[in-house]
Amino acid sequence: MRPLHLLLSFALLLVGCAPPPAKVEATPATHPDAGTSHAQPNAQSGFVKVEGTRFTIDGKPYRFAGANFWYGAYLGAADGIGDRERLRAELDQLKAAGIDNLRVLAMSEASAFQRAVRPAIMTAPGEYDERMLQGLDTLLVEMGKRDMKAVLYLNNFWQWSGGMSQYVAWATGEPLSDPDKTGDWNGFMQHSARFYALPKAQAIYRDAIRTVIGRTNGISGVAYVDDPTVMSWQLANEPRPGSQDGGRANIAAYDRWIDETAGYIKELAPRQLVSTGSEGAMGSIGDLDLFLQAHKSANVDYLTFHLWPSNWSWMDHKDPAARLESGLKTSLEYIDRHIDAAGKMGKPIVLSEFGLNRDGGSFDPASGVIARDRFHRAIYERLLQRMQAGDAIAGSNFWAWGGRGRTTNSDFMWKAGDPFTGDPPQEAQGLFSLFDSDASTLQVVSDHAKAIHALEP
Repeated sequence: MRPLHLLLSFALLLVGCAPPPAKVEATPATHPDAGTSHAQPNAQSGFVKVEGTRFTIDGKPYRFAGANFWYGAYLGAADGIGDRERLRAELDQLKAAGIDNLRVLAMSEASAFQRAVRPAIMTAPGEYDERMLQGLDTLLVEMGKRDMKAVLYLNNFWQWSGGMSQYVAWATGEPLSDPDKTGDWNGFMQHSARFYALPKAQAIYRDAIRTVIGRTNGISGVAYVDDPTVMSWQLANEPRPGSQDGGRANIAAYDRWIDETAGYIKELAPRQLVSTGSEGAMGSIGDLDLFLQAHKSANVDYLTFHLWPSNWSWMDHKDPAARLESGLKTSLEYIDRHIDAAGKMGKPIVLSEFGLNRDGGSFDPASGVIARDRFHRAIYERLLQRMQAGDAIAGSNFWAWGGRGRTTNSDFMWKAGDPFTGDPPQEAQGLFSLFDSDASTLQVVSDHAKAIHALEP
C-alpha cells in the first residue's frame, strides 16, 4: 500500500501475537491442508492478457472493480497468525459485491521500524517464514475458488512492511533511519531510493522474487507461474525515484531497475503480467513525463496510478466535505490525464489505489461516510464513462478493504497481534478502511462493479 502519513507538500504527500517465526529456506513445502482435494486450474486458459489498451481473458474483455487487500496472505496463515475463517467469509462478501480483483502484499521484510507489520515473510536475507508463505498459498486457493484475480506486489518503497530501506540496511550494514521517529521523510525517501543501484540489495530482492514466483502451492500442487489466479506481479508498492528535492539524481537507476526487474519477472512467469505499482505523476516527482518514461519498457505490460486527494492537500483530512467539490474536480482531471497518457502509449492503465477519510476525519467505524461515498461515486462515474468510450482505463482497486478488522486501542494504532484492517501499521486503523459494516460505500462499489461487468464487449 501507500504511505499516508505525509502531509507535507504537493509531491511529498504521495504519496497476531504469534511465536517467533522459524527461519527456514523457502521451498515448496507440504502445506497442512495438502490432503484436501482441489481442482487444478487449466494452465491453458484463464490468464489475463493485454490486447492493445485493454485486458482480456480467453479472448473476452476483462474489466474489474477491485479492492486493496494487502493483508490477505496474513489472514491466510494458520490461526495464531492469521484467521482463515475470517478470510473465507470476507472473500465471500467481496465476491457477492462484484469485487473480483485483489491487490495483495506478497513479501515483507523483518526490520526495526517502529510501525512495520509483524511477523515478516522474509526473516533475514534468503530466509523466509514458511507459515507466511503458506498463508499466500491459502489466499490464492480461496480466491481461485471464487474466480477472483490477484495482483501481488513484491516489495514496498515505504517502511510499513520493511521494504526497500531494509534492503539498503542489509546491503550496507548501515542502521535504519525510522521516519516515524525522526519525522525526516525526505531523508527516508532518499535512503529507500538507494535500493535501485545497490547490487547486493538487488541480489537479496531477486532471491525473494524467485522464492515467491517459483513457489508451488502446497494446497493445490499448482506452481504459481501456472496459476491463472495471479493476474500480475508488481515490482513494489509505490516505487518512486526518491524525494521531491533529490529524486532526479536517481532517475536513470530507477528506470533501469524497472526495465531489468520487470524483464526478470517475465522470464520467470511468462504467462502472467508485470506492472510497477507506481502512483503515477505524483510518485514521479510530480512529473507525468517522468512517469511515462519509466513505463515505456516493453517488459511493463500496463500502467498503474494512485489517487490520494486528502494526502495531497486537495481535500482536508479532518473535514473531507469542506473542499469536496474542488478536490473532486482536481481528482477527475488527474484521472483523465493518466488515462489519456496511457492511451497515447498504447497500454492499459489501472487506478490501483484511491480513498478518502471518513466524515470529520474520524477513525471510528461507526462514523459517517457521506463525503467518502460522494467521492467514490464520482470517481467510479468517470472511470465508467472512460470505459464506455473505449479508453485505456481497465480497472480499479479502492483502498482498502478493512472487513471485520477493528482496533480497541485508544490511539487507533496497530500493535502486533491486533486484527488487521485496510490501514497498514503506520496509519490509524480506520483512516481509509472500508469495513464490513460500511454498507453504503460497499453498495457504491457494487453498483460500479455491476455497471462495468454489463458493458458491451
